Amino acid sequence: MSELKKKYTEEVVPALAKALGVKNPMQVPRMQKIVVNMGVNAEVDKDTYKSIAESLVAITGQRHAPCKAKRSVSNFKLREGMTIGAKVTLRGDRMYDFLERLVNATLPRIRDFRGVSQKSFDGRGNFSLGISEQTIFPEIDPDKVKHLQGMDIVIVTSAKTDADALQLLKLIGMPFSSN
Repeated sequence: MSELKKKYTEEVVPALAKALGVKNPMQVPRMQKIVVNMGVNAEVDKDTYKSIAESLVAITGQRHAPCKAKRSVSNFKLREGMTIGAKVTLRGDRMYDFLERLVNATLPRIRDFRGVSQKSFDGRGNFSLGISEQTIFPEIDPDKVKHLQGMDIVIVTSAKTDADALQLLKLIGMPFSSN
């Protein structure tokens, strides 16, 4: 069991149950999944896509699923069926391991990091985080990266409101900014 999962079961669940006023620990909000998505420009060659997908696999520890274009858009030189991204959905122990590495090792490596924004919730208890380049992850060797690529990280929770999800993520250890 990862340290974050242990912390969740032993510390976060009782604290959230007390704060939310619920008696059953199964009613406490929990993380359901984490989706990591890297979109690529449709005009990139297959080698660039392959290197981006390999970095996504190195970061998450799980094989990626390619994302294909659903329809053609001539202004973007995009044809239906072209590969335009890669995504990974993490659940269970891999989800907790990834979040622990993100909070403790990756986010502190960002230059002038003052915390993530509290305004990135979607209104239903899900949190989205955008990262501008993949080289901040310790698993990626910056010398071997040919193409800098950003990514989106979405943390899906079972919380009904943003306030409950914010409380959950704060107790887990997500460094939120004060504004």
